[in-house]
Amino acid sequence: MRTGHRTATTLLATLYSVSGALCWVGAALPMDRATPVGLLWLFGAVGLGVGGALWWSARTVGTWVLHAAVALGSVLVGVLAWRSATAVGIVGLGPALIALGLFAAHFLPLPAARAHAGFALLSGSAGAWAAAPSGFLSPWITLLAATVVLVEVQARLARQLRTAAGTDPLTGVANRRAWEEQASRHLARAARNGEPLSFAVLDLDDFKEVNDRDGHGAGDDLLRALTAGWSLRLRHADLLGRYGGDEFVLCLPDTDEAAASELLAQLAATHPFTWTGGVATARPGDTLAEVLVRADEQLYRRKRSGRTT
Repeated sequence: MRTGHRTATTLLATLYSVSGALCWVGAALPMDRATPVGLLWLFGAVGLGVGGALWWSARTVGTWVLHAAVALGSVLVGVLAWRSATAVGIVGLGPALIALGLFAAHFLPLPAARAHAGFALLSGSAGAWAAAPSGFLSPWITLLAATVVLVEVQARLARQLRTAAGTDPLTGVANRRAWEEQASRHLARAARNGEPLSFAVLDLDDFKEVNDRDGHGAGDDLLRALTAGWSLRLRHADLLGRYGGDEFVLCLPDTDEAAASELLAQLAATHPFTWTGGVATARPGDTLAEVLVRADEQLYRRKRSGRTT
């Protein structure tokens, strides 16, 4: 979810702030004598306060904060449903439930989105069931069904979009942006844990000749065949990405330079076409760019010496 983390936090802050403002409008202009005005003033303050806090910390909040904020929103909707004075007031909370569900569906993994949507519907339904007004069962059931369908559709679409945005369309491996994002997280984790982390840059030898001699279709087939063979040899935790053209990169967690070089030799055995690889192990304080520069330098030393992997 990291790709849109700041956007997600900002959007959730907006949702809380708008909801808080609407609570204050409801408190200032109550629809019924039994409207819980005091509760609306309180929830308005909570909404604006949480919204302001999320706005202020949008750059730094952890993912768990977003989960907690979505769950809190579900609880607040349930309480408002319980204390609603009219059936219209209960059903009127439907857009809030749908908004929470769609937010979770777009920004959170599919299992988490389903869990949050289920909790929101359960909380809202429990509050509505315990409320004094009646006569809202039919529209409430329609609301629940619509929310379930919308959340499921949005969650599946969001997952497909995230996959497409982070995948190289030709080879199916991570594209440059997605690879750098995930590799940076691995680098930060290795710095915290003190575990070895190695990177490799792979550059195909004489790839231009393949395109010139056999056509770009043959070159594309070669790239697909190479990456498919490499992927079969890599561990689940290893991250392969296409950096551009015929250059690929590897992020190898819990792997020192010797083990990384051994792995490159195994990858070379998967296909007869030759390529050259350079390896570098992260040092304390390294940025991703710095460790990739060292791997690239080793790659070109090997090319000049006539070595491949």
